Amino acid sequence: MTKLAVLAIGGNSLIKDKQHETVEDQYDAVCETAKHIAGMIEQGYDVVVTHGNGPQVGFILRRSEIAHEVGGMHAVPLVNCGADTQGAIGYQIQQALYNEFKKRGIKKKTATVVTQVVVDKKDPAFQNPAKPIGTFYTKERAEELQKERPDWVIIDDVGRGYRRVVPSPMPVEIVEQEAIEMLVKNGFSVVGVGGGGIPVLRNDNGKLE
Repeated sequence: MTKLAVLAIGGNSLIKDKQHETVEDQYDAVCETAKHIAGMIEQGYDVVVTHGNGPQVGFILRRSEIAHEVGGMHAVPLVNCGADTQGAIGYQIQQALYNEFKKRGIKKKTATVVTQVVVDKKDPAFQNPAKPIGTFYTKERAEELQKERPDWVIIDDVGRGYRRVVPSPMPVEIVEQEAIEMLVKNGFSVVGVGGGGIPVLRNDNGKLE
């Protein structure tokens, strides 16, 4: 019987340091990780890959802010930033796995599923932001940002620097779970629930919002 492993790639692990923050640098890190995932598959595991997205969401938000301030472009909502990272990081993992499988002669396919998770609107996490996103700031820069953006919550991230934090409510349902399970049963290595999933609420009519 094939064993199933769920493997989580930390968003911070894809950004090695300040000198390696580009998309190309991130792909290099993904390719290294793909070697280990392929090794697990060779040992008889089916693998579902998920990933963090804290730094990447922060970069997208910053690009959005600059585009809004300089060019008058509309701002990108946080949930859409999460969806963007699922597609972008998922694409990189998917391609890296495809190439590694081909190199090793593994007859396996990959697919990325943009994944929504239903959360409870009464979840206390909405009142207590705790998920770090974006880059690290010095104490001085963090104090400046707090004055510029009083709606932001910025904390000392375990002595590594200061970062913005956003709510991270607990998922109560994975909307695309059936699709992920079906892909795994049909021989796919699936990338899904990136960043913990895109949080959505189910309204009284059963619709997602």
